[in-house]
Amino acid sequence: MFRNETTDPRGQKTWCRGGVRSGGTAGRLAAAAGPGCAVPGGTGLPPGRGGPQRGAAFSSLPLGRGHVVPRATTPSAGTVVSVSLRFSSFIWFRIYTTAFSPKRCNWKVNSAEKTAVSMKSLSVEDKEAGYWKKEFITKQRASVKAVLAQVLQPVNPDTGLPVKTKEALSFSFSRISGLCWVIILKAKNGQEYVMEHTDVSVHDSSVTILWYGKNWPQLAMLAALDLCGVTPVFMDRSKAPSKNGPRWHSLIAKYNLSNLTESTMIGWDSLIRIFCLHPGLLVGLWKREEELAFVMANLHFHHLVEKSTLGSATVPYELPPHTPLLDDHPEYGLHGYQLHVDMHSGGIFYLCGTFRNLFTKKGSIENGYVKLVVIRFKNNTEHLPLIGKFGLSWRTDVFDGCIKSCSIMDVTLLDEYGKPFWCFSSPVCMRSSGPSDGPNFLGQTYCVDYVDSEGKVHVELVWIKETEEYFIVSLVLYLRTAKINQWFGTAY
Repeated sequence: MFRNETTDPRGQKTWCRGGVRSGGTAGRLAAAAGPGCAVPGGTGLPPGRGGPQRGAAFSSLPLGRGHVVPRATTPSAGTVVSVSLRFSSFIWFRIYTTAFSPKRCNWKVNSAEKTAVSMKSLSVEDKEAGYWKKEFITKQRASVKAVLAQVLQPVNPDTGLPVKTKEALSFSFSRISGLCWVIILKAKNGQEYVMEHTDVSVHDSSVTILWYGKNWPQLAMLAALDLCGVTPVFMDRSKAPSKNGPRWHSLIAKYNLSNLTESTMIGWDSLIRIFCLHPGLLVGLWKREEELAFVMANLHFHHLVEKSTLGSATVPYELPPHTPLLDDHPEYGLHGYQLHVDMHSGGIFYLCGTFRNLFTKKGSIENGYVKLVVIRFKNNTEHLPLIGKFGLSWRTDVFDGCIKSCSIMDVTLLDEYGKPFWCFSSPVCMRSSGPSDGPNFLGQTYCVDYVDSEGKVHVELVWIKETEEYFIVSLVLYLRTAKINQWFGTAY
């Protein structure tokens, strides 16, 4: 799973597996545009750890300027280099015109005349080396962005999210797009290990992505982990994307693995311990060996498709600039908010609730947070049970299990205009807590907490022994005033 790569003019890194498939126009042109994608030096894994080979990067296909060209020692050698660069430009020109043909002529011409007209109008040899490769990449990304804009345009007023998010993800997994997610494990010595996802589960407002296998590098070797969406560079709507072709990486998040065992451990069972890394990453370690067992990423639907396709290998997708919304009644505080919260794992939903018309008074600001009460202690009619046996399911290629008192929490908070204000999907754990300020319950009390840069969630539960179920007796959101001020242009 070693990735051998270089960088193109936009800083994009891509890799391909095994070689460029020769079938189809794009495949034949890609094959002609550069050398095969055989991996030099084997898998790059430590001794005894085999794995599928990864090929050279998309950016290793001939570019011309920007690549190191060997100094010509003889006139004939210089001629070879010059011819090679001109041939490379011609190949990339052919790839470009195949994908983005010029406007059609109004008169009939044969294929040879068409080629001559195109060559003359686009002036292949007048362009600098690497021009057509760069133009192809730029236009390809623009076309993907245009398609996504159409697919994701209609918004569901109940969720504030695009109506076709699930459809877009399914479209991505289909024969046309070929979207997958990879993790890039970065060793301290600079080596990189690339793993494609093993399993994907799409939920109501999030997606859970899982990686497991036998060929993990040693944890002590690793320094960081990059989570990326990956799509094929060459697409052919008439058939499934080639798994051997070059891929485009879109960085979603970066994580530090140097001190993993010192980060937040949220649960364990007889075989593994699980650690949570923000945002939304869960890492499972075997108890005995302290080595990787699995990695699980939890991604909220909000801008997920764009984040997975429109970023680059080094820079995540940049969210559109936010225009502050007018708060017509700032003296009344927040009002008209809507919360949807899910707690789930392994396809089982323990909680699925929508809460409308949430509000808070301006005076409820404390320590830089605005308090938004969703479920109140004193109102028994608001209390909700968790359905089923609360736990987080995990699996590898050999074992599986369920860690008690843990799950995935998805939160979608909409403002008074129905716009997504705060969204996340993250592992959480239930911990024992002391007596609460609420009414006296006959049962042990527990709490679930989540914190990020935009706010906090605090849930209090009680275990009802007679019915053997947890009841949520309090649910409170704490929103950072800095986020509110940035969102509405206010000065709370």
